[in-house]
Amino acid sequence: MTPPAMRARIDWDGRACDIEYAWVGAAAPAPLLVFLHEGLGSLAMWKDFPARLCAAAGMRGLVYSRPGYGRSTPRAADESWAPDFMHRQAAQVLPALLDALGVAQQPRWLFGHSDGASIALLHAARFAREVRGAIVLAPHIMVEQLSVDSIAKSRDAYLDTDLRARLARYHDDPDSAFWGWNRIWLDAAFRDWSIEDEIGSIRCPLLAVQGLDDAYGTLAQIRGIAQRVPRTRLLELPACGHSAHRDQPDAVLAASCAFLAEVAGVDRAPA
Repeated sequence: MTPPAMRARIDWDGRACDIEYAWVGAAAPAPLLVFLHEGLGSLAMWKDFPARLCAAAGMRGLVYSRPGYGRSTPRAADESWAPDFMHRQAAQVLPALLDALGVAQQPRWLFGHSDGASIALLHAARFAREVRGAIVLAPHIMVEQLSVDSIAKSRDAYLDTDLRARLARYHDDPDSAFWGWNRIWLDAAFRDWSIEDEIGSIRCPLLAVQGLDDAYGTLAQIRGIAQRVPRTRLLELPACGHSAHRDQPDAVLAASCAFLAEVAGVDRAPA
């Protein structure tokens, strides 16, 4: 069940932007866990996973749609994302939202998926004092040909199948969400994108999760994180694609709760 959404106004690129968000799980002052969605995701596309995890872990979850997604302000038709779009989400949009909600100074944990996992890593690297730990599912730290090939196939699916109609269930403007993500990932200027050097400054513990059947990334992503961030533990899941929280929810819940029990002092088990 999707939690009821609210709106917060932030300044983004010199214009007002409304961000849809929802609180799930325990009330304040429970530890704060921020959820960062994938490249085609939104608040609603998480469905009940954030609520389940926060209930099991005794945490307060913040779930939101980034600009251009869900019920947040859509991307302008003539707006193209640059290769640093994830950096800007990590350094500008998320801090602005936390400030608008009055929790910018509160220690936080992060749970990110795909592009959202990369944003979580970048945010943890930049805000080392505030971020206590992060769980990253199918993160990208560099561009793999496998990812490019699969994203090219998704473009064909958007044009030739009912993918646009299915995304319209979760986004006010599915073209805003899809083309913003798809075009930058397929842009030649994005092929050299990498955050391998930046994540070396992360000091908090990480749980990095990768499905062995992921069409958008290989184990090189999470193993590359472990090589650069000493406090990383890995979870490699068989029979699991790009969305581990949907393909293997029980395994992800159990591993996440065990991780949070250690880094956040939570002693509850998954329900």
